[in-house]
Amino acid sequence: MSAARKSVLVFRELPDDQLARIAALHDVVVANPRKPQQKAAFEAALPAAQGLIGSSYKITPELLAAAPKLEVISTISVGVDNYPTAELRKRGILLTHTPGVLTETTADTIFALLMATCRRIVELANLVREGRWDRNIGEDLFGWDVHGKTLGILGFGRIGQAVARRAALGFGMPVLYHNTRPVDVPELAGRAIHTPLSEVLARADIVVATLPLTEATRGLMGPQEFGAMKPGAIFINGGRGATVQEPALLVALDSGRLGAAGLDVFAVEPLPLDSPLRLHPRVTALPHIGSATHETRQAMARLATTNLLQALAGERPEAVYGG
Repeated sequence: MSAARKSVLVFRELPDDQLARIAALHDVVVANPRKPQQKAAFEAALPAAQGLIGSSYKITPELLAAAPKLEVISTISVGVDNYPTAELRKRGILLTHTPGVLTETTADTIFALLMATCRRIVELANLVREGRWDRNIGEDLFGWDVHGKTLGILGFGRIGQAVARRAALGFGMPVLYHNTRPVDVPELAGRAIHTPLSEVLARADIVVATLPLTEATRGLMGPQEFGAMKPGAIFINGGRGATVQEPALLVALDSGRLGAAGLDVFAVEPLPLDSPLRLHPRVTALPHIGSATHETRQAMARLATTNLLQALAGERPEAVYGG
């Protein structure tokens, strides 16, 4: 006897093959609330929804109150800052996510952003594209070496470790990392050193943040922290935008304290048109593309779908947030 069909609300479009996996077993409504023409359908589907799957939409306690039958939310992301985790626990709603499958791709992006920022790749590519390359470039357009520089990493989870491997093993960079506790990574033994935050900031030529957003990390990088960095150091953020106090970052850039910043994440996304970061000459900005490859987004959708189906079947999902 087959299991009873349940009601699933898909709040961000899924690849056709993953949507078909869900539709074969359950009743599906696809409604993206970010699209004005679909918001009413999304709200209408909430009372019957037993499973939600999607990403990049704020799930509030008020929304949960409108979905009394909800059993599981499967987010197509590793971060969960769009979800009220305490309220979900209180209501007995399972939250699943997609760690692991995006680690290497996100580390690729962060290291590419690091390289682009240090070598001023975007700025100089635009020089050629716009027809302004009419002589050999002078010192005013020189970048900075990456190989051999000391790299500081804030947060040493899967992505931080993957960045460290690229830096230490590929570019001969000494790595210092700040984390709540030391992490044993055998291939990085003696190459990546657990270090207090103040020392990471003082010694690193390049600081990369791969931090999740928690109450402890929100606004972690502020005036004091940027002021403690080496003069001319480079700051890269590939974690969460709200871990950085952006006004303090701008002060550090404008004062010359920092040489440059590379940012894939921002406190408000998409980045507002009036943000000083958008056109800042010392900022290389990307539109939050850490995991944005065909292969990785497919893998994330596949894992999120598997998580959802396992939870609705009463099984333990492959990737439950928090354990």
